[in-house]
Amino acid sequence: MGHSKLKAYSATFLGILFLLVFLFPVYWMVKTSITPNTDMYHNPPYFFPIKATLESYMNNFIRNKDMIGFIGNSFIIALGTMVMSLLLAVPAAYAVARLKIKGKAMVLIFLLVIQMLPSIMMAMPLFIMFSKVNLVNNFYGLIFADMIHALPFAILVLRPFFMSLPNELEDAAKIDGCNKFTAFAKIILPLVRPGLLTVGVFCFLFGWGDFIFALTLTSGNSVRPLTLGLYQFIGQYGTEWNSLMAVSTLAALPIVIIFVTMQKYVVGGIAAGSMKE
Repeated sequence: MGHSKLKAYSATFLGILFLLVFLFPVYWMVKTSITPNTDMYHNPPYFFPIKATLESYMNNFIRNKDMIGFIGNSFIIALGTMVMSLLLAVPAAYAVARLKIKGKAMVLIFLLVIQMLPSIMMAMPLFIMFSKVNLVNNFYGLIFADMIHALPFAILVLRPFFMSLPNELEDAAKIDGCNKFTAFAKIILPLVRPGLLTVGVFCFLFGWGDFIFALTLTSGNSVRPLTLGLYQFIGQYGTEWNSLMAVSTLAALPIVIIFVTMQKYVVGGIAAGSMKE
């Protein structure tokens, strides 16, 4: 009994230690954001803020509202990426999972290959194509580029959820008077809600954290997201660390809120999807 308790305490201690190690960069980011310029380069650095101030937040979100615009742009791009990815991924995943399609294996391999391509490899071809159809420097181009990056992931994650549902559900719905579409909308979709929530969260994060497509496909601040707004604090002669960390803290806040409030659905959705192949 004593040995098992010692083992449990040791595991708990190690878990807390690893948690503190992983959370330390987050703490340092928040600490730097409230550190005044006079203490920023103190050697050795202060582990705790001696003269905490919200001056960086006031400068970047109250006196100068440029960052508010960047945050709004990020929300537009992220929400657009999430909505468009779901609208296309749901029927595509359903078709790949439930319908008899010739060359289905090649389609899945193609999706895997696209998913493995880094964004930097797709940025320049997309810029060349988008510049010919006036999709450069607007929200539609950014949303479409992020959707291309997120769509293969969304289809591959949703596919096992549709595969896990028995065909008898749709047969029973048809007997009750439903056609193919109403059976899909009223019976199938509610049953794959964990998968939809999981995919929606990750597609939102794909759009929220994009930097490469935003850097390549925009030339003005009117549509640039927050990831490029952060780049403004990195200059040729130095970096405004407190301002950079203040804006980074606010940029990370939606991600933290999403995972805290939807952790059960995201983790459960990933686990369920991986077990239903």
